[in-house]
Amino acid sequence: MARDKEKDRGWKDTGGEQGFHSPFAGLGKLKEGLPSAPAPAGTPAPVAVKGPARAVVRMERKGRGGKEVTVVEGLGLPARELEAWLKALKGALGCGGAVEEGDLVLQGDQRDRLPGLLEARGVRKVSVG
Repeated sequence: MARDKEKDRGWKDTGGEQGFHSPFAGLGKLKEGLPSAPAPAGTPAPVAVKGPARAVVRMERKGRGGKEVTVVEGLGLPARELEAWLKALKGALGCGGAVEEGDLVLQGDQRDRLPGLLEARGVRKVSVG
C-alpha cells in the first residue's frame, strides 16, 4: 500500500497550486490583541512620589588610588531610602557603588548620565560640579 507523500510532508492542495501549510499562519491575527512590550531594563520607572529638593553631583579621585567616582550629595534621605536609591541607580547605570556618610558613591564618571536619572526619581534641581 503506497503512502500519500503530499500528506506526509505537510503539503496542502490549494486549488491546483501546492504550498506549505503552516500551523502558525493563524497566529498573525492574534498578534494585534497582545499587550505592548515592557520598558527596557535600563529605563527607570516613573516615580509619582516627590523626591528631594536638590542634589549635587560631582566627580572625585582624591583618596581613591586614582580611580574616578561620582558622588551624589545633599539628598537628605534616610539610610533605608538611600540604599534603595543606590540599588536603582547602580542597576540603571550598570556600575558599582556604596553609601558613604549619607552620600551615594558610584564607580566611574557618571556626571553626564546621572542628572536625568535623578530628575526621573523626583529630584527637582540637580547641580553638576
